[in-house]
Amino acid sequence: MSTATATANVFGSEVPQPAQHGQPGGIMRRLNFVTGLIGGLALATIAGVVTNILTPSGASTATFAPAAPDYVYLAVLLGWVIGFMAGMGAFVGPIRWLLGRDITHADAEYLAGKDLGWKRYWKFTTDHKVVGVQYLIMVMIILGFGGLLAMLIRTELGVTWAEVFSPSFYNSIIGTHGIAMIIGMIIVVMGPIANFIVPIMIGARDMAFPRLNALSLWLLVAATPCLISSLFQGGVQDGWSVYQPLASQGPPGMLGYQMTIIVFAFSTGVASVNLMVTTLTMRAKGMTWSRTPILVYGVFAAALMGLYAFPFYQYSQILAMSDRIFNTSFFDPLEGGSVWLYENLFWLLGHPEVYVIIIPSAAVLMEILPVFYRKPLFSFNFAVAGIVGVVALSGLVWAHHMYMTGWAPAVNYPFMLSTEMISIPVGFLVLVAIGTMWRGVVWTRLPVMAIYAVIFNKMIGGVTGIYLSDVPVDQYMHGSMFVVAHFHYMLMGAGLFGAMGGVAFYFSKMTGRMLDERAGSIGLWTAFVGFQITFGSMFVAGLQGQPRRVLQFDSLFNISNWISTIGAYIIGIGMLIFLGAIISSWMYGEKATSNPFGSKSLEWQTPTPVPLENFAVLPVVTEKPYDYGVPDPYQKELAAVDGDLDTQKVGSQS
Repeated sequence: MSTATATANVFGSEVPQPAQHGQPGGIMRRLNFVTGLIGGLALATIAGVVTNILTPSGASTATFAPAAPDYVYLAVLLGWVIGFMAGMGAFVGPIRWLLGRDITHADAEYLAGKDLGWKRYWKFTTDHKVVGVQYLIMVMIILGFGGLLAMLIRTELGVTWAEVFSPSFYNSIIGTHGIAMIIGMIIVVMGPIANFIVPIMIGARDMAFPRLNALSLWLLVAATPCLISSLFQGGVQDGWSVYQPLASQGPPGMLGYQMTIIVFAFSTGVASVNLMVTTLTMRAKGMTWSRTPILVYGVFAAALMGLYAFPFYQYSQILAMSDRIFNTSFFDPLEGGSVWLYENLFWLLGHPEVYVIIIPSAAVLMEILPVFYRKPLFSFNFAVAGIVGVVALSGLVWAHHMYMTGWAPAVNYPFMLSTEMISIPVGFLVLVAIGTMWRGVVWTRLPVMAIYAVIFNKMIGGVTGIYLSDVPVDQYMHGSMFVVAHFHYMLMGAGLFGAMGGVAFYFSKMTGRMLDERAGSIGLWTAFVGFQITFGSMFVAGLQGQPRRVLQFDSLFNISNWISTIGAYIIGIGMLIFLGAIISSWMYGEKATSNPFGSKSLEWQTPTPVPLENFAVLPVVTEKPYDYGVPDPYQKELAAVDGDLDTQKVGSQS
């Protein structure tokens, strides 16, 4: 270890420092996104060429299963991920540790992006605020990619008089769309908002593990090209669930999907541990659990659910890759494997991930309501109980997706009961939201309007979910477009619209600019109307008997599909308007004050833009986060923000 040879002023105290090796940051000064691309492409090329040379020509599937191109493609994927992460500098920290070189305070400041300006967004940067913005950019890219594929799907289904795409390509875009949107929806709150806001909200200066925070982000970036590349290797032919052993018989593109899941699951695991440790160990003095904001509870709950659920999904893809590459038989019943094993592993994630998406979005809305209605949550304890109840039951409902698998009918009924029971804690959250709004002002501000949309969509998605959890109903509806509609009402209807409200609320703190609420509101309500048209007609098609994941169908379903396709294009227009509002406001929007909405929580008590270490002096919490009452000290500030605000009415809410 290096001996201390100097001191550094850290928050007013002189702290001994190890010897500085060269300029602060060292080799990280030369590493960025460009070097990551170069490293990834170079190692992918080398790995592909070497593997192709080493693979015997005409190798039999008995020895090299199922074919040589699989080995080459897999080597390219591994080379890309390792090379990209090395080029970004992800391995510099462990290497320095192995060499016994301590990091100095100056090194840490450089890695956090101090004085780097916009360049810090293209580097392996440890500042949680920069990582939050990087996540926001990735969310927009991934959801944009998934949304584009959705438009292609609806175009095919809307053009009922001809085939727009080949059956193979149609199957591939269905599977790729599904997993892209799932990944995007999982990180839509947990990435940008959780990373940027939660440390400040609990009074911390950063995450508990800043390097791991950056690692989780750049692993996501590395995984995305793996998924996109699968489209050029035959794609994913078996839907986003890729049931085995059928999926193992598909084209090499299946390996791109599997590599994406393996890397993404590792990314979420790292991020989950980091968020949980940060919450448990770094809350400000005086921030007891009764004084901890609901958003922190929601993020902690989602991280916990992801931590126990995602490994099942990851293991399923590792085993499936082994079946394909090494001729094992984990899932092949003809060789002693089990199809049910894959289904159970898949759905052990597949249903908890619904709540990983919904709970953080609901928690964001719980933060918005007290601020605008100027009164405490209807019941803080009910909100916490709802989140805890969802976490407790989320791991006990997965098998309602397997009613039709042929196992003993008696197995179905415990899962039917647990699925219906989970509607109770979810109902708690809806009750708290409606109770907080009760007898309050009808707001037309964008963050609050998102809440109206979420409550409406969540009620439809929740009610239809209860129906599908009943065995007799599921026997009729299973595998129909009714299931697709329910699924989208839960994930997109509740999760995405909630995230749009969260972005609108925290936009000023994250970017230093005010969001154009007029354009944002037009985008939100356009997307909302299109959403009802799209998936409302899917409910009708499902009741009529249209199966999902089909290219050709009976003319009976033509009208429903025409209407659904029109609605999808309306959604697309709305999302483009909302995206345009974000980009234009980010570049040219009005500069934001520190606390434009008059919130009492800690993240709004810091300057905008937020300083590098968040707080010059760590705060001490002495009151609950939602103690809004009379007189309201923020009436004048709110009135200045919105001239139409009736401060008398708002101030009377207690």
